[in-house]
Amino acid sequence: MKKQLLFVTYQDKDFDEGLSYAIDLAGAMNEDLTILMTHKKSLLKKFEDIMTTVTFAEAGEHETAREILSEKTDNGYEKKLNLLMEQCQNAGIITRVYKVGLDAMSAIKDFLKEKNTVDMVLLSPSITDNGNITSSDLQKLVRTASRPIVTMARQIYAV
Repeated sequence: MKKQLLFVTYQDKDFDEGLSYAIDLAGAMNEDLTILMTHKKSLLKKFEDIMTTVTFAEAGEHETAREILSEKTDNGYEKKLNLLMEQCQNAGIITRVYKVGLDAMSAIKDFLKEKNTVDMVLLSPSITDNGNITSSDLQKLVRTASRPIVTMARQIYAV
């Protein structure tokens, strides 16, 4: 079975940050690309969002409830994801996408237990930015993953 790069990102509007680098790297290394889309929010926050939607629906504010629910479930990335999948296909890279309901650290650990073909883990800028992943969690991942862990940062542009 062919080796693969694991690109980890959040299921939000900025999920594609760093993905072009992952695509280029997969092409250069002649590997497949697996995109693991995780959740940033905790389970409690998701529950709060659902309860807010239910409250509006019970109050007869069905349109507001639909808007809140569509914001929480769509995030507008389905169309962008399809375009990126097409870009991968045009580059000749086999790409798989997994959407999971776990936080990034749990999702990575579970995925690596199941898939032994992962050669390298790439953490998108959204995962590593603003303390979304702590340095102790990152060190623990590096010790237990037994594969290279690559962190990406956002580029800063001077004006």
